[in-house]
Amino acid sequence: MAIGWMLNQRQRQVLAFIVLLSMLGVDSELGPYSVVEETERGSVVANLGKDLGLELTEMAIRGTRIISQGSKEHLQFKVQTGNLLIKEELDREELCGSTEPCILQFQVLMEKPLEIFQADLRVMDINDNSPIFTEREMILKIPENSPPGITFSLNTAVDLDVGSNNIQKYEISPNSHFRVLTQNRSDGTKYPELVLENELDREDEPEISLTLKALDGGNPHRSGTSKVLIEVVDNNDNSPEFEQQLYRVHIPENSSIGSLVTTVSASDLDSGVNGEITYTLFQPSEDISKTLKLNPMTGEIRLRKQVDFEIIQYYEVDIKAIDGGGLSGKCTLLLRVLDVNDNPPQVTMSAVTSPIPENSPEMVVAVFSVLDPDSGDNGKTVSSIQDDLPFLLKPPVKNIFTLVTQRELDREERSEYNITITVTDLGIPRLATQHTIRVQVSDVNDNAPAFSQPSYTLLVGENNSPALHIGSVSATDADAGSNAQLTYSLLPGPEPWPPQLPLASLVSINADNGQLFALRSLDFEAVRAFEFSVRAQDRGSPALSGQARVRVQVLDRNDNAPFVLYPLQNASAACSELVPRAAEAGYLVSKVVAVDGDAGQNAWLSFQLLKATEPGLFSVWAHNGEVRTARPLSERDAPKHRLLVLVRDNGEPPLSASVTLHVLLVDGFSQPFLPLPDAAPGAAPDDHLTVYLVVALACVSSLFLFSVLAFVAVRLCRRAGHAAGAGYPYPGLPDGPFPGQLLDASGAGTLSHSYRYEVCLAGGAGTNDFKFLKPILPIFPPQDTNTGEVVEQNPSFRNSLGLNIQ
Repeated sequence: MAIGWMLNQRQRQVLAFIVLLSMLGVDSELGPYSVVEETERGSVVANLGKDLGLELTEMAIRGTRIISQGSKEHLQFKVQTGNLLIKEELDREELCGSTEPCILQFQVLMEKPLEIFQADLRVMDINDNSPIFTEREMILKIPENSPPGITFSLNTAVDLDVGSNNIQKYEISPNSHFRVLTQNRSDGTKYPELVLENELDREDEPEISLTLKALDGGNPHRSGTSKVLIEVVDNNDNSPEFEQQLYRVHIPENSSIGSLVTTVSASDLDSGVNGEITYTLFQPSEDISKTLKLNPMTGEIRLRKQVDFEIIQYYEVDIKAIDGGGLSGKCTLLLRVLDVNDNPPQVTMSAVTSPIPENSPEMVVAVFSVLDPDSGDNGKTVSSIQDDLPFLLKPPVKNIFTLVTQRELDREERSEYNITITVTDLGIPRLATQHTIRVQVSDVNDNAPAFSQPSYTLLVGENNSPALHIGSVSATDADAGSNAQLTYSLLPGPEPWPPQLPLASLVSINADNGQLFALRSLDFEAVRAFEFSVRAQDRGSPALSGQARVRVQVLDRNDNAPFVLYPLQNASAACSELVPRAAEAGYLVSKVVAVDGDAGQNAWLSFQLLKATEPGLFSVWAHNGEVRTARPLSERDAPKHRLLVLVRDNGEPPLSASVTLHVLLVDGFSQPFLPLPDAAPGAAPDDHLTVYLVVALACVSSLFLFSVLAFVAVRLCRRAGHAAGAGYPYPGLPDGPFPGQLLDASGAGTLSHSYRYEVCLAGGAGTNDFKFLKPILPIFPPQDTNTGEVVEQNPSFRNSLGLNIQ
């Protein structure tokens, strides 16, 4: 009957909830609201702003919106006015069929903060449908001897309206034989029966034509009509009678097509044609005609198609048995469909928040609804997610679940999750549905930049070109986006030497990639190393930063030639070295003293005799510059000799200097030391030749060049002792002290530091070694910026001299 159709229409309106729940799980209600069907589009249903007690501004800020069930949006919310409007005309019959009341559910959602209100809109029926008979004409064959009071079934009319707007009564056109009764079925529908009031006489009136009218209860009411043609037939004493007036049958919904539903049976006491019975479905609905098939001869009723409990739960139809004489009997089939677990749960996602910020616990990730159209345990469900995920599935409220973060998430640990929601029903066998959502974790600036190493040591040669790339530092940030975009900058460290050179004049850094550049040409002799810090700062808010230490060590290049300290470069032949003719081979004639402003092998010096007045008479020791006799001297040797000595460093390419040494051979001088020709009054017997060597070291600040400036002054003095007979004259050497000279040859005009040392050529040793005794004019040497210890600016100076500096 029409009941199945109504249920079918209603089931089609059942859709998954699309709702957001607040974190507290509050489920408030609004309304109820009502509207008459076919109300014009744009009509106001209610003012939600007033019902919620919110101002329009607040509703806009909180992101208020309407969520409707199903694919169609019947309602519209205007945030500018707070009004709930009809978006499209509502047809109650299309929405709900015969179901009454007709309710449309919707939700009012406010996102900030999350809050939901459940609301119902009832669609009221209007009398916009007239009763309709499926057959425009009905034919009844009634025997002429039928007794008064006998009833005959008539076709019913259909009215899509509900309640009082549906069919309320049937009427028949005036006649002298029949009247009509309006009967009620169990589902509330009404059907007509024709009652014979006066006997029929076929010979008097073989046919009777009547008009059947169906009237609804609307105001004004609507009606529909059908013709009823009655053929009066000759005597047929008995009408067919069914074994049961009501057949109750249950079948499972998974019954196959062609399955036997039941068999109806009727009997007729007449014989012959009047006792032959045929069966037919009496006025079946469209759903029944598509579902059931009746064998007119046997009364077997089979399934024409498979039934579905979730669409139609039961069918009701009348079955008529008609004999050959036109008499009929009627029974009713009530077919109930039994539910089986043939529907897996339905999961409808209403909201998914992605990405979600890290470090945010108890945050709503998704809201979804679960629906299983089966009944009983077949429709009960259990929902779950994977156990190894930091998410929690909260208990449902009206079949609506919320998925929240169980703890703070760390994007650097994991930036994406695939969450599989599994919903299983409790039927037998159990059916399950899975739905996977992808949730990304957005970044929060919670990681400071970290350098690849805490400190860097950069090596680079001196005399570099300005803007030379000297190295790079690198930092990484575990965050993402702008939180991981780094900017590099320099931070001052201990001041480099000399202190008047600021860090900003030495190096610069590329703010984007950490590349370091020398801003000027560096001089190893001026600055050997300097330190600073580099900061890497991200662009997060607030910004985070990290630091690394950078030490730049300037590498020496061979850019300083050797400098001869002794003998004086401009000394004349009058300043000759005195050698006795009795000297044996290996006698120490003199010692060439030189220094080199470079370091390492660039300052390793070697000595070579380039030219001599008499070759083979003298030799120079390569490692210490000592000039010695190569063989014993004789009377045949010339008294005056001139030696040209080359001093060369070990750099690449090597640099050199030369010096001329004058030697004078004297007779009778056998002492290993050289006494002065004239003894000063009160001189001591152990006169010594004292040579004072003055060395000036200057710092040139402009390019950090460390240059060695040597200045020599010789002061000859006679110690107390015997003057007469103690020695032999020294041609060209004045008596008394020789004043030392302090020269500044840097030419840079900058502040310089000078050192003066006293050097003695001690007698009695046979080797005539020089020995640095003490500084005469002490100054403060440079110190290490980290330890505060004195830095030996030129250790090769001492080594190249082969002297013991005290």
